[in-house]
Amino acid sequence: MLEIIINKEENKKSIMLVENGILVEKHEEHQDRQRIEGNIYCGKVANILEGMRSAFIDIGEKRNTFIRLKDLLPKHDEAKEETINLDNYKIKDIIKQNMKILVQVKRDGTEKKGARVSTHINLPGRFIVFMPNSNFITISQKIEDEKEKERLKDIVKKILPQNTGAIIRTSANHIDEQFIKEDLDILLKKWKEIKKDFDGYKLNGPKLIYDNKALLRRTLIDVVDQNLNRVIVNDKKTYKDVSDILKNMNMQENIQIELIENKNLLEMYDLKKQLEKLDSRKIWLKCGGFITIDKTEALTAIDVNTGKFVGQKSLEDTVFKVNSEATVEIAKQLRLRDIGGIIIIDYIDMHIDKNKNEIVELLQRALKKDRTKSQILGFTKLNLLEMTRKNMCNNDDY
Repeated sequence: MLEIIINKEENKKSIMLVENGILVEKHEEHQDRQRIEGNIYCGKVANILEGMRSAFIDIGEKRNTFIRLKDLLPKHDEAKEETINLDNYKIKDIIKQNMKILVQVKRDGTEKKGARVSTHINLPGRFIVFMPNSNFITISQKIEDEKEKERLKDIVKKILPQNTGAIIRTSANHIDEQFIKEDLDILLKKWKEIKKDFDGYKLNGPKLIYDNKALLRRTLIDVVDQNLNRVIVNDKKTYKDVSDILKNMNMQENIQIELIENKNLLEMYDLKKQLEKLDSRKIWLKCGGFITIDKTEALTAIDVNTGKFVGQKSLEDTVFKVNSEATVEIAKQLRLRDIGGIIIIDYIDMHIDKNKNEIVELLQRALKKDRTKSQILGFTKLNLLEMTRKNMCNNDDY
């Protein structure tokens, strides 16, 4: 049974994905630092930095946002390894100071930096992501069947307006053309409304054109086709937001929405206890070994230890068993804690290459449950496993 539990407190909102009573994902929105990732604004060019090939865009937030020359030029299909020679372009020839510009927030800001924005608009739907300013079609890496890839691309090519693009999402796998077309029609209508609002707005100051409700929308869109049973909320506004998002996906009759007002939902399924464990640096394994997770600004380091486990066979078998259990737990913790960026795993040394290969394959399988993109680079000469993972809210791989 898959559920989304959204617990609204005075200063924050927790969005939790729970599978058979077990917490598998947790994300938070804080009152004093609202997430604006995915929002679309009519912004004003505040300052152009020619030497850095970038500019600052005022979107009405406390800090001006940052845009790169690359994000002002037409988007290309990175999967084809096409490159744009930025030396051929000057940013001052593309934008002018004080001009209005339609931008989407691609990455939320921090205490020290403003958000990053782009003119590359993405409107995520249930089956596809519509890209009105692009001119190519790409497909989720998680769809592996070549015939299915071609079928989906043919469908989208046929229904996509000229000079626009799309990302075909994993959820489109084996879906009928009719449902994909309905999904696109909703996104096209949304885009027309956004464009009309932007074109008709006389720039007196920045304006929010489209509130994406990124975290909530992304979570619902990603799991609605994964046998999501119900959504439980304790706040009327959140209830309405959930209802509107499900209605836009024609899923309002398929998913139960339950409103339990003025109650702390963390009491359900002992969620409070499960959340408390997320603050722990050390996580014990069933076999008696354990892993430790340490975050730095540059990367996250994960260390695997035998702990209390001594094994019954050879040292290599003992080490392999601990490393195997640790691998499954690491994949679970990466998703649960939404750890992104560079990740270095210090496994207990294995001396047989076959065991190393099996650990990599096990990690790949375990990460398939994750909604975001990760890349395993393999073992280094120092026997450290290198990988990267995108945070959920910065993930562009649908």
